[in-house]
Amino acid sequence: MEFRGLEITSGGQRIHDYNEQVEKMKAQGLDPADFKNYLEAHKYGLPPHGGLGIGLERLLMKLLNKNNIRETSLFPRDINRLLP
Repeated sequence: MEFRGLEITSGGQRIHDYNEQVEKMKAQGLDPADFKNYLEAHKYGLPPHGGLGIGLERLLMKLLNKNNIRETSLFPRDINRLLP
């Protein structure tokens, strides 16, 4: 969804197939054994599902007509600031 020309929400289909999830983990250099509990749901039949993420700072930035998201973020981060 867009608001005043900026995307503030996005959605996606989650991986629900066990083998596909394991292969993706391996491709990312992750060890599936470290995610045993998480993968159990996939192994025994996880239904297809999606998700929705909303960028509250993005929405607030547009509502307040700010030019930079750092002005609406509680703890803004950039390459020069990693700690609050």
